[in-house]
Amino acid sequence: MGIVANHVKAVRPSETKAMTARAAALKAQGREIITLSQGEPDFDTPDNVLEAGIQAIRSGKTRYTAVAGITPLREAIRDKLKRDNSLDYDVDQITVGCGAKQVVFNGLFASLNPGDEVVIPSPCWVSYPDMVRLAGGTPVMAECSEVLDFKLGPESLEAAISPRTKWLMLNSPLNPTGAVYSAADLSRLAEVLRRHPHVWVLADDIYEKLVYPPARFATMAEIAPDLHDRTLTINGVSKANCMTGWRVGYGAGPIELIKAMNTIQGQTSSHTSSISQHAAIEAIAGDQSYIAGFVAEFQRRRDLVVARLNEAPGLRCRTPEGAFYVYPNCAGVIGKRTPSGDTITSDTDFAMHLLDAAGVAVVPGSGFMASPYIRISYASSFEELERACDKIIKACADLR
Repeated sequence: MGIVANHVKAVRPSETKAMTARAAALKAQGREIITLSQGEPDFDTPDNVLEAGIQAIRSGKTRYTAVAGITPLREAIRDKLKRDNSLDYDVDQITVGCGAKQVVFNGLFASLNPGDEVVIPSPCWVSYPDMVRLAGGTPVMAECSEVLDFKLGPESLEAAISPRTKWLMLNSPLNPTGAVYSAADLSRLAEVLRRHPHVWVLADDIYEKLVYPPARFATMAEIAPDLHDRTLTINGVSKANCMTGWRVGYGAGPIELIKAMNTIQGQTSSHTSSISQHAAIEAIAGDQSYIAGFVAEFQRRRDLVVARLNEAPGLRCRTPEGAFYVYPNCAGVIGKRTPSGDTITSDTDFAMHLLDAAGVAVVPGSGFMASPYIRISYASSFEELERACDKIIKACADLR
């Protein structure tokens, strides 16, 4: 009998982390690799946030905190949700975790019983299905068409719901496609959910601030106030505030669920870094004028990458409305041969071809539960993206 539990054996390693690790290994061997596989802004943490963290260290804010997070941070989150999203929560309805990822898992682990189902629109973030499995639930993938901008429609949601459905997971802007659910999109989904009062909504809003005009951000509890009491709204400071390594995410929802999530966290990680929590207060309540500059630069990079990838033989790339990813369709290269004679049979083969032949690391769409696509992060410098696109175009042109 092996040491590893069966429920862990069923979980796949993260495809994004795996591709980034492969790229790092090649770099260590002396290869020049452009890594476009990581979901991480390339900007530094803003100075005012850094200073808040430094001051926390110097003033001795280095001890254990409450499991749910320090009260001033939860107050800042409460005020943010009211200010930006017109959502009303008490401080006790807010929990802080080690990144939004932990908050998502805590919510699932606190609520799922064996046999419970979670509807996940696909393509989706690589971790969603496996987090559901680890929490004891069953992921139910609802395929979303490229023609519909990879967004879940009411008919598809209705078809995916069963008496065992516990959650609908919604991520907007969406990783990996950059699609943004409009207020009208969410209203149509809310009509379905009203007919199924046993289904809760997990709204992962981590890319909220990274939306390109004329698109506008909306979240379910805001658009459908009658669903507020069965919605867990999750966000954090990783993406828009460039604080991926600080590990601060948060969730807001019904008090019964939040208490259960705190119980789980109290028996696992306890709380996230005290220093990070104090820095996050500044990120959420302090000056955020830098975000507009980040968004403008990401949009400039997006426009470059979309235009260039559409020049590549066999690729077709939509223009995303948010986040910092493109998700080009690579069906046009499937079946072609590389200069060494290997046949491209899948998006995974194509991603490996780009890594080996072009020195560009991307993530195959199969990791996001949708093929044949690749995900490319444009959270790199404009110059690096230009070089990467040149290499991708050449690698596609070399296929026969």
